[in-house]
Amino acid sequence: MPIRPENKARYPANWSSEIVPAVRARSGGRCEFEVDGGRCPALQGEPHPITGSKVVLTVAHLDHQPENCDMANLKDACQRCHNRYDMPMRRAGMQARAHASRAVGDLFERETP
Repeated sequence: MPIRPENKARYPANWSSEIVPAVRARSGGRCEFEVDGGRCPALQGEPHPITGSKVVLTVAHLDHQPENCDMANLKDACQRCHNRYDMPMRRAGMQARAHASRAVGDLFERETP
């Protein structure tokens, strides 16, 4: 997944040079998520077995915290698995950003005279 510009500073300096390659070496270029009781068969650079799109593996933070780069918190993920895993968090973020862009103030947060 692309890193949102406002989150780039949350990633360590060695993210691309050391951490991502270490996760990729561990995964063997295959998605590490579980699908239907087994490991997802998606392979880096190959057509996805379900969607048919070219697989581009990305590293997912299981706790959604980019600062936590412990290997136990990271998994190589195909687009489908990464999107499915992140969807609840992404949806909440989209709603919060939409609300913030519309809201000048919340009616229920006003002080009464």
